[in-house]
Amino acid sequence: MTGKLHIGTAGWSYKDRIGPFYPKGIKAKDYLSYFSTKFDSVEVDSTFYAIPAEKVVLGWLQNSPDHFSFAPKFPQIITHHKRLTNCSLELEAFSRSMSLLQHKLGPLVLQFDFNFTPAFLPQLTDFLPQLPEQWRYAVEIRNRKWYGTPKFFDLLERYKCALVIQDIYYMPRFVRLTAPFTYLRLLGDRRKIPNNFSRVRIDREKQLTDWAERIVSMLSEGVEVYVYANNHYQGHAPATVENLKEKIRGLGFKDI
Repeated sequence: MTGKLHIGTAGWSYKDRIGPFYPKGIKAKDYLSYFSTKFDSVEVDSTFYAIPAEKVVLGWLQNSPDHFSFAPKFPQIITHHKRLTNCSLELEAFSRSMSLLQHKLGPLVLQFDFNFTPAFLPQLTDFLPQLPEQWRYAVEIRNRKWYGTPKFFDLLERYKCALVIQDIYYMPRFVRLTAPFTYLRLLGDRRKIPNNFSRVRIDREKQLTDWAERIVSMLSEGVEVYVYANNHYQGHAPATVENLKEKIRGLGFKDI
């Protein structure tokens, strides 16, 4: 059985994409509907900064096709400020907001920073059982000490949470499956491309070829794969994703 691929960019609201990706003259309210004609999924970065209002989420639902999926990040007040403790009210509000996406809700991402070390394993252990069981979750760590913590992987496997696979300059490209699906983020180095996301500025042909081969390998094993690129990876995320899609098609996986 072949796994399903979901692929897109991190976010869709970038004025720098007008011309190279979005047609000139497009209005901001039409970004998402156009985006969803090119890609079948998107990572939602805005939820990291604030829990969106009901009308905002319903707008996402209404302006995307039936097959489209959203992968929202947990709010930073949960992951960074409160470090998973005493955040039941925020979790309830976020869950209520995300439930409005219905069948279009993809994995929800717990993104942590470098200072979230294995010392926080007890908090993560207490937090994961509080999450709604009907949804899928991905955990992103930015401190490599987690890779030497077997109990961390045991925890992810117990709750079928995917370990986020990253392509970021200071972390190893560690691929380990802890769930029936996986989640790949192509992140790069923000310092090399701090602004101007209108064009590709870094050649990553070799890395994209390698990722295409890994993705096809996982799909062939029946793994469902979510892949997102941000602008800092090459300079223009839509071009990165289109290139990656072509490489995947070239390896025989045509259903994208």
